Amino acid sequence: MADVQKLREKLGIHPDFPKKGINFLDIFPIFRDPILTELLISHLVTHIVTVTLANSPDKKIDAVVGLDARGFLLGPLIALRLGAGFVPVRKTGKLPGETVQVMYSKEYGTDEFAMQADSIAPGSNVIIVDDLIATGGSAQAAGELVKKLGGNTLEYIFIIGLNFLKDRWKLDAPVYCMIESDE
Repeated sequence: MADVQKLREKLGIHPDFPKKGINFLDIFPIFRDPILTELLISHLVTHIVTVTLANSPDKKIDAVVGLDARGFLLGPLIALRLGAGFVPVRKTGKLPGETVQVMYSKEYGTDEFAMQADSIAPGSNVIIVDDLIATGGSAQAAGELVKKLGGNTLEYIFIIGLNFLKDRWKLDAPVYCMIESDE
């Protein structure tokens, strides 16, 4: 797939960031180029329409859930193309109104995510998007928030999946990673 290769080549790689021994894969060079941004979003939407929806009994997506913060770059663009709503997941205390929360483990400790309590109607079909899946903790937390509100996660979608971390298979729905990396 030429589009995936072109996007992979544009990723920035920052050795020893955020700490020694970690190679940080940077998606921001893609967003600096409007043609590459279009290529990225079109690829993800094509996957959703041809694979995710094809495997969905209802053949519809009601909401796209984006994780704080890079999921906010992808989520609204994808939701707009699908005719779905966008729902942000943020760290607790960052969203107004009544929220539901869930604690989760991450690479360096624990954290807590929140979602507005009225953001997903019971029975809604959702996809969860973010830039990268590492340990899967934040994605799993987002899935738990969707469940708390009575929603159904159809798929977890990421630009990058880290092959050497296999915890993503603990998620409660299929996982799609456009770029698989051993970095």
